Amino acid sequence: MTNEQTAVRATYFSIVSNATLAAIKGLAGFFGNSYALTADAIESTTDIFSSLLVLFGIKYSNKPADKNHPYGHGRAEPLVTFLVVGFLITSATIIAYESINNIGTSHELPKPWTLIVLGTIIIWKEYSFRLVMKRSKESNSSSLKADAWHHRSDAITSVAAFVGISIALILGKGYESADDWAALLAAGFIFYNSYKIFRPALGEIMDEHFYEDLIVVIRKVSLQVDGIVSTEKCFIRKSGMKYHVDLHAIVSADITVKEGHEISHLLKDTLRNEIPELGHVLIHIEPSDY
Repeated sequence: MTNEQTAVRATYFSIVSNATLAAIKGLAGFFGNSYALTADAIESTTDIFSSLLVLFGIKYSNKPADKNHPYGHGRAEPLVTFLVVGFLITSATIIAYESINNIGTSHELPKPWTLIVLGTIIIWKEYSFRLVMKRSKESNSSSLKADAWHHRSDAITSVAAFVGISIALILGKGYESADDWAALLAAGFIFYNSYKIFRPALGEIMDEHFYEDLIVVIRKVSLQVDGIVSTEKCFIRKSGMKYHVDLHAIVSADITVKEGHEISHLLKDTLRNEIPELGHVLIHIEPSDY
């Protein structure tokens, strides 16, 4: 299965999961007198649209290179991640606003059975987070990683709702607002996670260096190629699910230009065969000093 297929399947999973849970939370929040659950439903609803964006980003970023995009369309993926973060921030703002309004408003205690609903949701969302995060690492997808954190954010808001409802039910009359305080706390967690998702995507757009482990692998594979004496500079930038590499390779100063050219092509082919996640590989040949 290709990286794109892995990411697409994980995104379809997220869409179906979020749609189902949004309906369950919305109904449970309405009939169970729990704004924390209703807030959870709002987040799950925005998650549906963000997952659709992720799906679009994955498909678009994997379009082949063309005349106007010689390095492919991979940069579309972090841009989609920014949009996903926008959805997260919007949902957190709505939750926070409504929570503050509800704190000063008298309302009924949540129904005890809402705790059962929340417990089930927490387990499912944590499982969803781990599954999608695993797929994001397998496919090198930053937008899928953002989608995974949507699941973790959902689990956190559900935990906060569980605690808030429990406090309201245990302490009884006068503590109805514990449910709303829980929703407000959950909004804070969502804001925090939004930053954690945004920062790596910004680094990808700005070509920040995060890839020391990959450089070690590239150097090791390079030395297995006949004619390569050593390697010097190695620059990596990520675009979508691929890593583009500029590598300076050192060869004997006594060989011809043609031989150096052939070695560079052999090195390029070897690197792309041994490390499938590599995209463009540019080899610069340097003569050895000995």
